[in-house]
Amino acid sequence: MNNSDNYIEVNSLLWDKKTPHHTASAFYDNDSFVAGKNSLKEIEKNLLGDVKNNTILHLQCHFGQDTLSMARMGAIVTGVDFSSAAITEAKRLNNKLALSANFILADVYSLPTSLYHQFDIVYASYGTIVWLPDIKKWANSVASCIKPGGRFVFVETHPLAMMFDDDFTAIKYAYFNTGVIEETEQGTYADRDADINLKSLTWNHSLSDVVQALIDAGLRITQLREYNYSEQNCFGNMTEVAPGQFQVIGMQNLIPLVYAIEAHKPL
Repeated sequence: MNNSDNYIEVNSLLWDKKTPHHTASAFYDNDSFVAGKNSLKEIEKNLLGDVKNNTILHLQCHFGQDTLSMARMGAIVTGVDFSSAAITEAKRLNNKLALSANFILADVYSLPTSLYHQFDIVYASYGTIVWLPDIKKWANSVASCIKPGGRFVFVETHPLAMMFDDDFTAIKYAYFNTGVIEETEQGTYADRDADINLKSLTWNHSLSDVVQALIDAGLRITQLREYNYSEQNCFGNMTEVAPGQFQVIGMQNLIPLVYAIEAHKPL
C-alpha cells in the first residue's frame, strides 16, 4: 500500500482530534459566534454577495461556523466534512442556534454520488485542498455539484505561502505537487499548545494547477485575485497590519498569502 492510500483515515483522525480544541479556542471565538458574529471574512463575503434564498454547498466545512453564518444570511446551506467529530459539533451548533442547515459526513471526492441535487453556489475556504491528492478530481467534483448558471466561490491559502516552514524562516516544501507530504502535527494553528501529536498527509497545489483543473472541469473563471495578507492569524510569525489583516513579520507586503477565485458554470 502506498503511504498515502489511507489519507482519509489518517487525516480524519487528526481533524477529529483537532475539533474540540478548535471549538474551545480564541481563534474560532465560538462564544461570539453563538452570540451572533458572522464568521465569514471580508474577502469571501464580498465574493459571495447577497446569498439570500440561494442553495449553497459548503465543502470541508469543519464544525460549521461559515455554513451557519451563511444560513443566518438567508441561504439554504449544506455543509460537508470528513471528520465525524466536526459534523457532530456542527449539528449541535445548528440545533442550538435553531437554524436549518444540513450537514453531511463525506469526503469531497464522493460528493457526486452522495448528493442528489446541484447548488446555486459551491463554497470552500482556507486550508482545504492541501488535504486532497488529486486536484483534477477535486475540480470535477466541484463542477458536478453546481447548477448550470451557478458558481464556485473559493478562498484559499496561497501556494507560495505553503512553501515555507510555519515561522517563515526557510523554504521547506516545493511549490508544485511533487507527492505526499507526510508529517507529524504537534498542536494546531488554533491552539499551538493542544495535546495533539498525530500524522498528517498533505499535498501542495500550484495556482496554475488549480485554475487549469477548474477550466478543464468546464467552469469559467470570472475572478482571480491575490492578497498580500491573510484574514486569519494562522501561521507562527504574523502581525496584524490592519484590522483583520495579518502579514508575516519581515515579509510585509512582499508575498501573497491568500488567493480567491470565482468561477461560473455555463448554462
